[in-house]
Amino acid sequence: MIAKYGAKSLNQQRPVTLTRKVHTLVDQLKRCSTHKQLESIYAFMVKTSENQDCFFINQFISACSSIYHSSLSLFAFTQIHKPNAFVYNATIKGFVHCNYPIQALLFYRDMLRANVMPTSYTFSSVVKACSLVSMCGEAVHVHVRKLGFDSHLHVQTSLIDFYSNLGRIVESRKMFDEMSERDVFSWTTMVSGYARVGDLSSARRMFEMMPEKNTATWNTLIDGYARTGDIEAVEVLFKQMPVKDIISWTTMINCYSQNKQFMAALSVFDEMKRNNVNPDQVTMATVISACAHLGGLDLGKEVHFYLMQNGFDLDVYIGSALIDMYAKCGSIDKSLLMFFKLKEKNLFCWNSIIEGLAAHGYGKQALAMFKKMEKAKIRPNGVTFISVLSACTHAGLVEEGRKIFQCMSLDYCISPEVEHYGCIVDLLSRAGEIKEAFDLIKSMEFEPNSVIWGSLLSGCKLHRNLEIARMAVDQLTVLEPYNSGYYILLINMNAEVNRWGEVAKIRTIMKELGIEKMCPGSSWIEMEGKIHQFAASDTSRLGSNEIYSFLTELDGQMKLAGCIPEYASML
Repeated sequence: MIAKYGAKSLNQQRPVTLTRKVHTLVDQLKRCSTHKQLESIYAFMVKTSENQDCFFINQFISACSSIYHSSLSLFAFTQIHKPNAFVYNATIKGFVHCNYPIQALLFYRDMLRANVMPTSYTFSSVVKACSLVSMCGEAVHVHVRKLGFDSHLHVQTSLIDFYSNLGRIVESRKMFDEMSERDVFSWTTMVSGYARVGDLSSARRMFEMMPEKNTATWNTLIDGYARTGDIEAVEVLFKQMPVKDIISWTTMINCYSQNKQFMAALSVFDEMKRNNVNPDQVTMATVISACAHLGGLDLGKEVHFYLMQNGFDLDVYIGSALIDMYAKCGSIDKSLLMFFKLKEKNLFCWNSIIEGLAAHGYGKQALAMFKKMEKAKIRPNGVTFISVLSACTHAGLVEEGRKIFQCMSLDYCISPEVEHYGCIVDLLSRAGEIKEAFDLIKSMEFEPNSVIWGSLLSGCKLHRNLEIARMAVDQLTVLEPYNSGYYILLINMNAEVNRWGEVAKIRTIMKELGIEKMCPGSSWIEMEGKIHQFAASDTSRLGSNEIYSFLTELDGQMKLAGCIPEYASML
C-alpha cells in the first residue's frame, strides 16, 4: 500500500497488477454519481484495508465532495490512522466545496496540532474558507508568510479574493501589485474584487489592461454591470464576447429579469437554445420566474414541457419555481399538483405554495398548509409569515392574523419587519379596526413606510374615517410628496360626504405644489403564446381604433344595463 506520495512514479513503486488495481479503483471513484455507489466502494476499501492508504483516501474524499457526501468523507477521514497533508488538503477543500467553511478551518487547526506541514494548496482552500465566513484571514495570511508561501501564485490569488470579499479593495490591489507573476485567474479575481465593491470604472480599466482574457473574465465584468442595473453596458459586453458559455447566457437572462424586462429575458433564452447551449437548473429557474412575472401560462407550460423533454430533475429549486409560476399565472390547481409531486420539499417550496394560495384568496387553505409545514419540521422564515399574514388579509381572518403576528416573535424569535407590519396593518384596516391599526403603527420601533400608511389610508377610505385619513395623508405627503394618488383618494373621501370646500382646498394645494395625476398604469394579456401590453390612452398599438370603438360600445351597453359608475371616486 502507498502510505504517502513519493517522488518516484507509480509504476516504479507498484507491481503492474497493483498499478492496474489503482487505476481501476480511481476510475470507479471518478464515475461515481450516487451516495450508494460511494458507500459500496468504501465497504470494499475497508475489506481490503485500502481505507488506510492515503492515496486512495485522498481520491475517495475528493469523490465524496464532488457529489456533496460530506458525512461519508468525514467518516473515512476519522478511520485513517495517519492522514498526510494530501488527505488533509482533500478534506479541507471538500468542506469548502460543500459550503462548510467552519469545519474546513477546524480541520486546518487539527492539521497544525497533528504537526502535519501544510502545502501551498492547503492555503488556497483555507483562505477561501476564511472568505466565506469573513474571519481568520489575516491570521492565516501570517501563517502563509511564516511558511514561505506568500509568493505562490494561487495563494496570492486567494488572498486577493479574501480582502475584496471584506470590501478591503486597497489591500487586494496591494497584493495584486506585489505579485511577481500573474495569470488570467489573478487578473480576473482583481476585476471581480472591483466589481464586488461597485467600482465598475476600475474593474473596466483592469479588464482593458489584461494581456489575456478568458470567458470567466468577461462573465465577471458582465455580472458586475448587471448588479448595478446598467443594461446597456451588459448588452454591449455580451455582444462583444468572443465565446459565450452557460454562465454568460444565464447572467444575461438574469440581468433582464432583475430589471423587469421579462420578455427580453425569454428572448435571450430562445437565442441560447438556437446556439445549442444547454441550460442548467439555475438558468431554468430564472426563465420560469420570468414567465411567472409575465403571467404567461402558455409560455410557462412550454418551459415546463422543455424541462421534461430534456430530462431535468424536478428538484426543490425548479420545483419551487414551477409552483410559483403556476400560482402567479392563475393555475392554482396545477401549482398544488406540482407541490404534491415533489419528493423533497424545502422552505422555498412551502413558501411558494402558501403565497400562491394566499394570492388566490384561499386564506384558510394557506393557514392549513402552514400548519402542515410546521408538522413537517420545516422552520418558517420571515417570508413565510408575510405570505401567511397576507392570506389572513385576503380571507379577512382578523383573529388568526393577530395570533400569527404574535407567534412569529414568541415561537420563532423572528422580529417583525416593515413588511410584516404592512400586512397586519392592511388586515386590521380592511376589517375596520382603524384605531387598532393606527396604534400599532405608532408603536413600531422603526419609521413606517408609505406602504403601511397607504394601507391605513385605504382602510380609512373603505370605512369612511376622515380623521385618521387626514393624518395618514400628512405622513404620506412627507414620504412621497409628488404622489398624486393619496391626494386623489382624500378628495374622493371628502366628495363622498359632500365636503366640497375640503375638495377645493386639496386641489389648490396640489396646484401650488405642481402635483399632477400620475401616468396611467399598464396591463397585459397572453394570446397564442404572445404577451400584449396595454396602457390607458395609448393609441400607438396596432388596431387601437378598433379596441377603443369596442370599449365605447361596451360602455354604452353597461349603461343600458343599469351599471352607473360612482363619479365621486373619479374626481
